[in-house]
Amino acid sequence: MSELLDATDGVDDEPRAAAIARAAELLLAGEVVVLPTDTVYGIAADAFSTDATAALLAAKGRDRAIPLPVMVRSPKQLAGLAATVPSAADHLVAAFWPGPLTLVLHAQPRLTWDIGEADGTVAVRMPLEEATLEVITAVGPLAVTAANAPGREAPRSVEDARDQLGEQVAAYLDGGDRPEGATSTIVDLTREVPKVLREGAIPTELALDVAEGRVDPLAAAATLAGDGSDEEQ
Repeated sequence: MSELLDATDGVDDEPRAAAIARAAELLLAGEVVVLPTDTVYGIAADAFSTDATAALLAAKGRDRAIPLPVMVRSPKQLAGLAATVPSAADHLVAAFWPGPLTLVLHAQPRLTWDIGEADGTVAVRMPLEEATLEVITAVGPLAVTAANAPGREAPRSVEDARDQLGEQVAAYLDGGDRPEGATSTIVDLTREVPKVLREGAIPTELALDVAEGRVDPLAAAATLAGDGSDEEQ
């Protein structure tokens, strides 16, 4: 039976820490766990465990043709995942990480993982969710995608995630309900000119202006914060 782990804001420090530690323990053992992100609930696996990512794809009912995004705890981890980190990535990270921004980069060719048919690329995001960042700190980069069943909306509560995925995962880490809002913006930096593949909480024009150096990252961050935009993965 799937475990329900409580890491909501109202929980005392010790039980919350124990819940996060248990989620990390399960992920390190190759299990699949549902975690809160700053947008929706995501289904996660150790990105470097091929058995775990295979189990994630099976639980999600996701086609291998759609590669799994990877979540990190720090911008410094980009260098270990990407073959190169262009200046556009540095600008975007400075403006919008942690937060609703996914960067598509050329993957390090030496990585031994299986995140689907990524064609030599990797999509990376740093979420603005402390519990999940703590889990990533303990485990390492996680393959994470929205914890919805095929054809259903991405869950914004742990109850909704459990309703959709049931006993297909080892545990659910409850971080409370997620706010309504847009998806994360996805920017492809594998081409000569940056391209927004999906507009979300960060408007396309703002993302490209930052990537191409026309807008200062700190000014862009202040602009986005002033919009009061909500986020989703």
